[in-house]
Amino acid sequence: MQHVKIPQDRIGVLIGAGGETMREIEQRAEVRLDIDSEEGSVRIERVGDPVVGLKGPDIVKAIGRGFAPEDALRLLEDDMMMFDVIDVGAAARNKSDLERQKGRLIGEGGRTRELMEELTGASVTIYGSTLGVIGGPQQVEAVREAAEMILEGAPHGAVYSFLERKRNELKHKGMEYHQFHG
Repeated sequence: MQHVKIPQDRIGVLIGAGGETMREIEQRAEVRLDIDSEEGSVRIERVGDPVVGLKGPDIVKAIGRGFAPEDALRLLEDDMMMFDVIDVGAAARNKSDLERQKGRLIGEGGRTRELMEELTGASVTIYGSTLGVIGGPQQVEAVREAAEMILEGAPHGAVYSFLERKRNELKHKGMEYHQFHG
């Protein structure tokens, strides 16, 4: 059994209309959720396959960090899928610096965040003082590196070039892995 605390304004998203989202998470992740909407704490108990149940806390945390439930449930698609959080607040000196850093990560009209998703295949969300990522290990690492570059002040063009290179590397590795030797 695990306890996860999520922001008050994300409890409704976790529960869903008429408890629909909560039931889907319980059924697909083989867990039982006990949600305390007053405190924002969620007790997660594994009731089925223990390996599948290990993803339950990450699904709840992902929804708490701003992901839509369908994106958080991607964690169940593959054993290699993972959820990672980058603390943008740690890179900021004060509140206005945090807002500036978040703005750089989001980009004009959300373009930078969208490109991170497009070029890596990962899901990316920025909520509060964090950037959340859901994807395979290489996808998550590419987003983490790109986010760190932006937080350190790299020009967006350099970050986009880096992401393009990473995408090409991932594509190339994927092709090598699936080569047919007839």
